[in-house]
Amino acid sequence: MTRLTLERQQVWIYLVAIAAGLALGSAVPALAPAFEALLWPALALLLYVTFVQVPLLHLRDAWRDHRFVAAVGVGNFVLVPIAVWALLHTLPDDAPLRLGVLLVLLVPCTDWFVTFSALGGGNVPRAVTVTPLNLLLQVLLLPAYLWLMSGAGTDDGLLAAFSPAVLAPALAIVGVPLAAAALTERWVEARAAREVWRERIAWQPVPLLALVVLLIAGAQVGAVRTALPQLLGVVPLFVAYLVIAAAIALALARALRLPADQGRTLAFSLGTRNSFVVLPLALALPAGWELTAMVIVVQSLVELFGMLVYLWWMPMAFRH
Repeated sequence: MTRLTLERQQVWIYLVAIAAGLALGSAVPALAPAFEALLWPALALLLYVTFVQVPLLHLRDAWRDHRFVAAVGVGNFVLVPIAVWALLHTLPDDAPLRLGVLLVLLVPCTDWFVTFSALGGGNVPRAVTVTPLNLLLQVLLLPAYLWLMSGAGTDDGLLAAFSPAVLAPALAIVGVPLAAAALTERWVEARAAREVWRERIAWQPVPLLALVVLLIAGAQVGAVRTALPQLLGVVPLFVAYLVIAAAIALALARALRLPADQGRTLAFSLGTRNSFVVLPLALALPAGWELTAMVIVVQSLVELFGMLVYLWWMPMAFRH
């Protein structure tokens, strides 16, 4: 088993994990509190091993290729939000459902988009160098996007859902692993021999994400049954998003005359989303908002199947 093989099979691993979580939660409902207790440390560890793969201390390197950076920035933070805003109008007036869609589609991926870029003939060095920029911009811009698109300024329910008391644990779950990953990066780069530790950590995101989705499925099995029609109903929107993201990438790559490998990397950047980085925000929401987290998990599964199509499509769409 190589790491590449593990990453290629990850979609099936997650499906098995979700099925196992649903089965365990249905057979032994008393396990739900234990699953909920384990979820937060598992999620924190997942975020840490993911952030370790992001060159957090090398943000300056991302600016070297101005055309590629412009394409990634305009695509992810201007054109994609416009597309998400348009897609939002196809959804029913359901605040938790809409919030889940907004949270997950407004944040570009900083981890497995690099893997899919490698598998799909993209430019891996460009993918790696742009990840810290994507992470920084999404952290800065997500609150503004949510306020503009979700009616957070007028909806008392949404304001209550995002109260500081509710969000503090979620922000800690993201912030502490991020700081720990930056310290780890500094420690690794101090001596070349330590790079082996980053390579070992790179094996962990897939099994840890499988554990996280298993725990969510097991803890929320009742809510999943109740919300199944809504969850199935949002799948076409996520499929439509993948098609729109590919079209945006093609248009930007042609307009900016990007090389084929950079065009493919751009497509994988626009098509993949940072689902489990926003997952703590969804899980921290109060009772009645469980659907938000489930929407994010569904999107990640749709995305992974979509990436299988991208791996076939992008080498043909972006030819040398």
